[in-house]
Amino acid sequence: MRKVIVGGFQTVSCTRHELALAMLRDCLEARERGDAWTPKLVYSSNGQGIALAGRSKEFGAIMARADLIHADGMPVVVASRFTDAPLPERIATTDFFHDAVAVAIANGLRFFMLGASEEQNRRAVEALRLAYPELIVAGRHHGYFDSTQDGNVCAQIRASGADVVWAALGKPRQEYWCARNRENLGGVGWLKTCGGLYSFLAGDAPRAPQWMQGAGLEWAYRLANDPVRLSWRYLWTNPYAVYRLIRYTRSRGEELN
Repeated sequence: MRKVIVGGFQTVSCTRHELALAMLRDCLEARERGDAWTPKLVYSSNGQGIALAGRSKEFGAIMARADLIHADGMPVVVASRFTDAPLPERIATTDFFHDAVAVAIANGLRFFMLGASEEQNRRAVEALRLAYPELIVAGRHHGYFDSTQDGNVCAQIRASGADVVWAALGKPRQEYWCARNRENLGGVGWLKTCGGLYSFLAGDAPRAPQWMQGAGLEWAYRLANDPVRLSWRYLWTNPYAVYRLIRYTRSRGEELN
């Protein structure tokens, strides 16, 4: 596995399957080391995050603490083609999740589903158990809690024996939460941010047609379906994200330790 700086983020150059295997390796090692293992922070890179990191030094520092960052947005993949370690594919979290599920089922990994509203979280987990009855969902918790409740949430996660926590708390809160609580979750393999994953699992948000995903136009599909919420966000983030993709993409990849 290699990494390359795209839009200012050190981004892993790998396939979805390779990333799922990295999850497995880390989770198995975490089981061996127990509390001595600090969870790996696994974040995603898209236009929103790239723009936010440029406007907020604090968020940029949080992203720099990640152990792995993968390309969730197609523009990130396109920009990487100007480096010597082009990304082989887009790793959208909504797609990668199913690769991770397959590996988890085959190896008995346990997932904890954190985030969204209580209702959406419940329906997402129900749909997940229906689609993948062999998957071990060790526990779940909604995302409507404040930092004073972090201790209770972390205690619930530890008690569940989860290997991977899927944190759907919205960007940037999910990245801050994972970074703030990783030391309280010894023995968990991964803390993986997943944004709007639960809305897809629960059936509240449809995916764009495959041709739009391949063309990097999934954002346009989402905008058409939710113009009130997304119009300002895209107008605010997309031009600046493009600038940062041009300005802060390096031509030389590095080996990932």
